[in-house]
Amino acid sequence: MQTPSATIPHLIAAGFHALSDPLRISVLELLRQRELCVCDLCDALGVNQSKLSFHLKTLKEAGLVNSRQEGRWIYYSLNLSQFSVLEEYLADFSHHSVISSARSCCD
Repeated sequence: MQTPSATIPHLIAAGFHALSDPLRISVLELLRQRELCVCDLCDALGVNQSKLSFHLKTLKEAGLVNSRQEGRWIYYSLNLSQFSVLEEYLADFSHHSVISSARSCCD
């Protein structure tokens, strides 16, 4: 991972926290297809804007989505580079498949 080591735990924790909610997963699935504005996301998910805004804020703080404003509307899209950070973190576990036993601390 190319991210400074001080921010890695924060980014990873925020990313997995953001992925822990079914509504946020639904948002990400919709954004896989294309960039969408808040009103389109509300309609597709059947939720009000205030509820969705809370979840979009969580996704944005985790770096999983980007936003841009165009006139009155805010459009959201996936931030694929942050998904790569999470993917690399998980993949690193498979590279360390042999874990050494703990040394005795009481000898």
